[in-house]
Amino acid sequence: MLRKELLRVSRAGGGYHPQFARRKHRPLAARVIGSFQGHVGEPRGDLEDALADLERESDDFKLVRGLAALLEREATFETDASVDPERARRAAFEAAEDVVVVTEREREAALSRAGDRVGRPPDEVAEALYADLEERQRLATVDPPWDPDGLLAQYNLSLAQTALFDATEVRVRSSDPKALVSAIKRLRLMYEIRKRPDAPRDGASDREVIVTGPTHLFRATRRYGTRFARLLRTIAGAETWGLEATIDDRGTERTLALSSDDPIRVPDADPVTEVSFDSGVESDFAARFVDLDGDWNLVREPEPLETGTRVMIPDFAFEYAHTDFRVYFEIMGFWTPEYVQKKLSQLEGLEDVELVVAVDESLGVGEEIAARDHRAIPYTDTVRVKDVVDVLREYEEELVAASAADLPDELVPAEDVIDLESLADRHGVGVKALEETEFPEHERVGRTLVRPEVLESLLERIEPGMALAEAESVLEEHGISDASALLSRLDYRVEWEGLGGGTVREQS
Repeated sequence: MLRKELLRVSRAGGGYHPQFARRKHRPLAARVIGSFQGHVGEPRGDLEDALADLERESDDFKLVRGLAALLEREATFETDASVDPERARRAAFEAAEDVVVVTEREREAALSRAGDRVGRPPDEVAEALYADLEERQRLATVDPPWDPDGLLAQYNLSLAQTALFDATEVRVRSSDPKALVSAIKRLRLMYEIRKRPDAPRDGASDREVIVTGPTHLFRATRRYGTRFARLLRTIAGAETWGLEATIDDRGTERTLALSSDDPIRVPDADPVTEVSFDSGVESDFAARFVDLDGDWNLVREPEPLETGTRVMIPDFAFEYAHTDFRVYFEIMGFWTPEYVQKKLSQLEGLEDVELVVAVDESLGVGEEIAARDHRAIPYTDTVRVKDVVDVLREYEEELVAASAADLPDELVPAEDVIDLESLADRHGVGVKALEETEFPEHERVGRTLVRPEVLESLLERIEPGMALAEAESVLEEHGISDASALLSRLDYRVEWEGLGGGTVREQS
């Protein structure tokens, strides 16, 4: 999938139509690929400048960014420095404590002392100080599995998946209904099948599969949007298929229609595979945790951890979405005394990892686990997700505080409008880390930063009595997706007219 801010859809006629890349965009795809290949060994900042030039030349900057986002997943960026940047900074700051650095000569003296401490010339120390900043990292490798046509095909699939992200219901006909239902079951989605006598004779089944998430009547979650997106890979793998989805488009219900006539192709095998678990406790915990809408991703059986002369494969790992940080998670069920002792021995040999252990109370080894500097969560029969989330929240608070401390007190984004999530991603932090940051050239409107002159322009274009869809189109021209917050900032409210839309009115 693509990030939500890269979604390109048309809402003409009240619909929800993805703006697919076409054959005419092949030269643009080739230039994006060439930009990556031509910047191998160069700083990320130079690559981003080249892509920014392409955005300015293109008639749709979101298309350029979407293509680049797919290629970036196939790229590796590395810090290029003869001295570890963190070590270089520490040595330089310690040397600066001995020398009052005001002049260039004093700076050279401090760098010379730092070089003596790390055993490298002063110029290499200076070069390493900030070599790990994102824009200074170098593009080490890029190995895209696509030619320009393949990149456009991958883009169209990703675009359609992103469009399904806010679906509340999906209705599908397929020439391979067996594979479709099998994938639905593996994704833990609810479904029903009904016969459609009026179905077109297009090779697809006349039976329609109606798919919903089990909680769709009560709340929508990113998790089910992801599952619908994954389901599309199976749907589009059939020879003939048709899909209609009900989309919750920021409170407005719209219909998305896709079919095998659209330029959607699956370049590789269906990724929906069966996941096995060692116990019902693990399976139950995983099923409940993945339904949460949080900042931690659950990884089943992560890489082995060294423990003395052996290795241990934890049951799970929790990956924090905004930085390279993992918390490993082991579930100790009711095992034999010998196996428990073996596990305790493994835990004692682990070093430099964050490990949380859910331990069956009947084992009576919680204190022994805690004595090995690991977190122990007691449970009976099932592991309470809340207990685990409470522990992860403690880590999250520390991570947010650390990332916020690395941010400057003020930020001045170059864009006239930018959402906080995109800005947070740019700086490698979560949105929470921006709560205390000042934006002197922007106003914070909901979860979006907007320059005052943009607000003044919108005041001139949005008028009382305007249809909500028309007002949203004006906002979208400026890249604003949070219509509710922006309209409220302009002293407007929405007078709703059923599910068909609404009218912009002045706040009373």
